Amino acid sequence: MMEYSDEHKKYIQAVKKRKHKIIIVRILILIFFFALWEIAGDLRWVDPFLTSTPSRMVTSLIKIFKEGTLFKHMGVTCLETILGFIFSTVLGTFIAILLWWSDFAYKVLDPYLVVLNALPKVALAPIIIFWAGNGYGSIIVIAILISIIVTIINVLVGFKSIDEDKIKLLQTFGGTKFQVLTNLILPASVPTLVSSLKINVGLSWVGVIMGEFLVAKEGLGFLIIYGGQVSQLDMVMMSIIILCILAYAMYEVVAIFEKKLNKKIY
Repeated sequence: MMEYSDEHKKYIQAVKKRKHKIIIVRILILIFFFALWEIAGDLRWVDPFLTSTPSRMVTSLIKIFKEGTLFKHMGVTCLETILGFIFSTVLGTFIAILLWWSDFAYKVLDPYLVVLNALPKVALAPIIIFWAGNGYGSIIVIAILISIIVTIINVLVGFKSIDEDKIKLLQTFGGTKFQVLTNLILPASVPTLVSSLKINVGLSWVGVIMGEFLVAKEGLGFLIIYGGQVSQLDMVMMSIIILCILAYAMYEVVAIFEKKLNKKIY
């Protein structure tokens, strides 16, 4: 069993202490923020009807929980987001591979990718609703559209950034294009692929909530729109806080996957 020197042990302890301090400060900032928010509402520094307060959000949360619909709304939104995330990541990476494989196709389609990336995807939502129907399908399609173009561009840039000399070296030794892809391009692009996963987490949530704003009859996006329509801003703020927690949790899952992947590689 490997034994560490005293200096190394001190360094490890210092790193752990720093991590603990960071976590504690984060928690304290969060507690201070919500406490200040509650005090500001109670003392009427801000109008609690417009900004709500943590206690009023908890009351709204308990009410929806007792109605038995809270986890249903959360589950619907999470399922739509996960499906949109998976499809956009897989399809985006596959299309990026095809464009890397065919330089001709890349040069032909590059300006179209730029235009589609700049296009506000919400403009396509009414068309998507007619195509995919007024339900879960259209919401997932909107989520895919929001993130797939970014995935294609990001992954393709990663592929194109690989050193040409390494590619030519493999080809000189008789490597086929498929071997170059599997033995050089994909392994060297792992950081880019992980980066795309992190980006897609946020974009998938944006796409799903945008879709739920337009067509959903359940989900957190529906709760936000419904709460605004009936002037229940406590419900709106509560749904936003839940969204923040779920999005952070999904991001942490990707971060854990990244750490495990880095350990295997390095």
